Amino acid sequence: MLSIKTVLVPTDFSDASESALNYGKAMAEAFGASLHVLHVMEDLLAHAWAAEVYVASMPNLRDEIERESRQRLGTMLTPEDVTRLRAEIALVAGNPFIEIIRYAKANNVDLIVMGTHGRGPIAHMLLGSVAEKVVRKSPCPVLTVREAQHEFVMP
Repeated sequence: MLSIKTVLVPTDFSDASESALNYGKAMAEAFGASLHVLHVMEDLLAHAWAAEVYVASMPNLRDEIERESRQRLGTMLTPEDVTRLRAEIALVAGNPFIEIIRYAKANNVDLIVMGTHGRGPIAHMLLGSVAEKVVRKSPCPVLTVREAQHEFVMP
């Protein structure tokens, strides 16, 4: 028997992530599972192109990004959602795919529901895909959702 007690929805605040959150909430409710919503702030210094700009011009940029991320996370679920789904909201810094996997393992996540942007082959080759890396390394099943192509409809 399939037992889902914890559903994780990583978000980058995109339309695809919003669609994934709708699926994640529905899955958590259907299985009586708790819902975790996670945002990973990428370390700008990890990108060589951003290191000089970051250090030289915006020493408080990380604090500003964290403040904005917390504010956006706070609007993703209603207080009723938080109570009904026993929701937890988390913000961490690092490499998105690594932190998603780390969070899933640490919190015994049973299902990850995440958005995928459906980039073309050249963009995928150059940028990689967080969703693809999560699917390959995840300790649990991963449901990927493209933005608003097929909205989940409750019967």
